[in-house]
Amino acid sequence: MYRLFSLCLLLLASLTAHAADTGWLQSPDHPPVQVRLVQNGPLNDTSGQYAALLQVKLADDWKTYWRSPGEGGIAPRLEWQDSQNIAGLDWRWPLPDRFHLLGIETQGYQHDVNFPLLITPANAGQPAMLNATLTLPSCTTICVLTEYSLSLPLDPGLALNETTNHAFQQALSRVPRPASRIQATDGRWDASQERVSVILENPAGWNEPVVFIDDTDTSVFSQPDLSVDGDRLDARFLVSSWDPGLNLDGESLTVTVADTNLAEELSVTLARGALPNSSTQPGLWLALGYALLGGLVLNIMPCVLPVLGLKLNSLLLGHRSRAEVRRPLLLSAAGILLSFWGLAAFMLALTWSGAQLGWGIQFQQPGFIGFMLAVTALFSLNLFGLFEIHLPSRLSTWLATGPGGGGSHLMQGMFATLLATPCSAPFLGTAVAAALASSPLILIAIFTGLGLGMALPWLLLAAFPGFVRFMPTPGPWMVKVKWLFGLMLLATSLWLLSLLSSTLGSTLSLLLGTLLVVLPLWSLLRRHGAQALVFGLAGLSLAGAVLGGVALLTQERWVSPAKPELAWQPLDIPRIEREVAAGNRVFVDITADWCITCQANKIGVIQRDPVYSALQQPNVVLMRGDWTRPDPVITDYLRAHGRAGIPFNQVFGPGLPDGRELEVLLTTERVLSALDAAQ
Repeated sequence: MYRLFSLCLLLLASLTAHAADTGWLQSPDHPPVQVRLVQNGPLNDTSGQYAALLQVKLADDWKTYWRSPGEGGIAPRLEWQDSQNIAGLDWRWPLPDRFHLLGIETQGYQHDVNFPLLITPANAGQPAMLNATLTLPSCTTICVLTEYSLSLPLDPGLALNETTNHAFQQALSRVPRPASRIQATDGRWDASQERVSVILENPAGWNEPVVFIDDTDTSVFSQPDLSVDGDRLDARFLVSSWDPGLNLDGESLTVTVADTNLAEELSVTLARGALPNSSTQPGLWLALGYALLGGLVLNIMPCVLPVLGLKLNSLLLGHRSRAEVRRPLLLSAAGILLSFWGLAAFMLALTWSGAQLGWGIQFQQPGFIGFMLAVTALFSLNLFGLFEIHLPSRLSTWLATGPGGGGSHLMQGMFATLLATPCSAPFLGTAVAAALASSPLILIAIFTGLGLGMALPWLLLAAFPGFVRFMPTPGPWMVKVKWLFGLMLLATSLWLLSLLSSTLGSTLSLLLGTLLVVLPLWSLLRRHGAQALVFGLAGLSLAGAVLGGVALLTQERWVSPAKPELAWQPLDIPRIEREVAAGNRVFVDITADWCITCQANKIGVIQRDPVYSALQQPNVVLMRGDWTRPDPVITDYLRAHGRAGIPFNQVFGPGLPDGRELEVLLTTERVLSALDAAQ
């Protein structure tokens, strides 16, 4: 009798447990994930609802998503329409975490997560039956969508289980509550920047706040930039949308805020308008500093140096007063500033039109390259004396003394700026990226900084024109200097021609290149005899030797000539994640034919040992994004990493799953260090 009584108790406990939960369910096709649905106690007399707990176990690095999954993934969902005596189901969502992979941001949960459910019966006090299908996405480097059939009888008189109730209350404590402490004082939608700003106030102040905005049918909101000023928090979100006519004016958004001992939700209605001035913008001054340095460095680039040299050369053509020296330099500096302001206006117009852009993007257009080739070639041939351009006297007088007096000097400054744009020198890409991601006023301020940096040598000479007097007096040597500048412009013309080779074809490009070399030599021979021809040939040889020497001196020791091209594969962003999961390393190179710094990185580091050999190891995958022509995939990739210009290099691997960005100017040590860390 004792054994029989014990057996009855066990059977009763088994039946009670079966009635209280579904047991752990696991798909044979996807064993890393398990789910269980548990009823938590009897029907609540106050709310008239059943409490249940949906438990999810995720093994290893598997994740599932929040109700707003972010830029990738879908939210879990529960279809319960076939249930009996159930009028509604309220799914409560604990506060999620943010995950970043390959520039894509998602929001969800890792390891174990419990979702509280509040189920409303159609007839209170009567038993109910929940028949539901749970569709649960789970992801690591791959994503799986699994369906689970959940059947759970709901007993209004079920005894409360302390273990289940503790888990339910703990899960409920992680669910943000309706706002009682937090207040939204402003919500703005700036269509020109595709950004949303939400101003939140917490009387207790802020420690380490996190803010989420629920996705809409057409919009996804990035991880925000947060700035705190006392009890005021300014959260700014970049909005991604597939709707070209997106308008969030008047839209009511659900905002979730969490901080120490705080998790609340509130609704914020947006008003269209410029974003309010942020109280703390430490990045602005740093970006302006980068802008000044980037503009200054542009003066030593091969694209710009001939123009600056020509200007100084013109000042030596005679003895001039301080005013005569100062005025053309100031006008040239003004031309530089006007050009950068014009570029700022151009980029603002493109931004407002929804176009994608970056520094040097005009060099993706064959028409612009052809125009610049014609200009530099004509200037070069003019300096070699092949022809001389004489403007009509009235036009010359107008340029010098008319209402736009000094127009020629302004044009020289503008010409220098046009040549500078493909030279994405150090500091420049950071400044432009900050400008494109900021308000119009900040963009104009940063481009002003770029212009002032580039104009700084001209302004210094204008402030202290006496320095010009320490330069050698005019003489026959100036003719040879003019030829040297012509040679430098000729090199620029040949480089521009190389950018057009894919458009013009190899035969026509070779013919034009031959003419560009032969015509100056023929002009020197015709005008100045064999001695000048020898000088020209020597200049060409010297230019080649200098270029070769620079490439050699970039190494720690003398090395052999550059090796054959590496086995590059096209940029494939989804494949990066797969290669890393397979234990491989990935070296990403975003480059373009018109990017001088990119070519310097290639010749000086990538194509030289020991980097060259390291990149040929079996577990290294080489991916190259060619931005010579517009490519929205590459543009999006750069923007996802806060870049608006190139070169851009990144290394991925098991040791660096999120990637490591390399400096603009590559060094052997940094590349090898990143490859070792990725291993």
